[in-house]
Amino acid sequence: MSFTEALLPEFDQEMGHTRRSLERVPADKFGWKPHEKSMAMGRLAMHIALLPTWITETIKRDSLDIAPPGAPPFKMPEVKTTQELLEIFDKSVAEARPVLAGTNDAHLAKPWALLMTGRTIFKLPRTVVLRSTVMNHLVHHRAQLGVYLRLNNLPVPAIYGPSADEGSM
Repeated sequence: MSFTEALLPEFDQEMGHTRRSLERVPADKFGWKPHEKSMAMGRLAMHIALLPTWITETIKRDSLDIAPPGAPPFKMPEVKTTQELLEIFDKSVAEARPVLAGTNDAHLAKPWALLMTGRTIFKLPRTVVLRSTVMNHLVHHRAQLGVYLRLNNLPVPAIYGPSADEGSM
């Protein structure tokens, strides 16, 4: 079984779980933070919504400079509604899935680099980037979002088993 064949069912499952979590984020709480050092809920949700785009970046390019010299750094899109947030997430997933499905192990074994202002932050095989920097990273932040939801008395979706708000999946 190829890496892609193994990862695609997980991708589909995690994207479904993630969408259900993002659906719970109300626009009137986009600015809420649990702590002054924390990301605002809307920014965290947008970060999660955009993480599937890293699949496309990792497979189609050899590197990504998040603050390229002589060019403006990446600016997070701003949305005003939960629906806009979900549209960005859905687009990210719809673009990433066929790219992931269309690659092969030989390509995924090649290195990929994350840069900032031309300096290498890390350089790893694409398989490692897809697993850690994309999938595990997304799950980590989705769990963080679950805490934000709980702290705002908003229903937390069942993910890997029942939640206190949903008795079954």
